[in-house]
Amino acid sequence: MDLNDYLYSFLIGGAFCVVAQIFIDKSKVTAARILVSYVVIGVLLTAIGVYEPIVEFGRSGATVPLTGFGYALAKGVEKAVGENGLLGALTGGLKATSAGVTASFAFALLWALMFKSKEK
Repeated sequence: MDLNDYLYSFLIGGAFCVVAQIFIDKSKVTAARILVSYVVIGVLLTAIGVYEPIVEFGRSGATVPLTGFGYALAKGVEKAVGENGLLGALTGGLKATSAGVTASFAFALLWALMFKSKEK
């Protein structure tokens, strides 16, 4: 990997974060709605073919944020529909993102077992 790859990842991922932070600070939209919107935007941009060039340019800066989760869902559905037909529309996204979702649950459980929560 080239040093520029790290820079591009930082710039793309940082741009996504800046936009979300501006929405959180300047609007009454809740953070949860912004997160869901990012996933949906990732799916829509992938469906119209716009997100793939962003991924090629920004690499992990584009695949790690929530828009990247939407991208993974859409690519999984696209691949599964090509292989299994209409049934792939129901299973492809789940299959493509299952490892990431499982890892997040496992790490959350591990973290919860290691540390005790405190009241605020």
